[in-house]
Amino acid sequence: MSKLIRTVAAIAFAAAAASAHAHGKLITSDPANGANLDRAPTEVRLQFSEPVEAAFTTVKLVGPDAKEVSTGATTVDKTDAKTVVLPVPALTAGAYKAAWTMVGPDGHKVKGTVAFSVK
Repeated sequence: MSKLIRTVAAIAFAAAAASAHAHGKLITSDPANGANLDRAPTEVRLQFSEPVEAAFTTVKLVGPDAKEVSTGATTVDKTDAKTVVLPVPALTAGAYKAAWTMVGPDGHKVKGTVAFSVK
């Protein structure tokens, strides 16, 4: 096998291996993780590094009493397939945590949380 063919094969193998280990990750959130808000948000927006599989991506909001807050359904933003939106009701003062599960095109599930508080 020529040196050129071995080099091309090695590069292709490395690229395939790297993409196999790349999973979606949270890029930004609104509210931001750790935010201390003067006013309660009307929604939680999470932007990921890759498009989400809507049927398998969820966001649950947990309130100051450690109980799940009743919210609207999690949806994918119509203009950005990498962003999910969770409408939230009027929130009282306290600490909140948006617990999310994201599934991307590769089928891998990634979980995390975004914490914020309302004054």
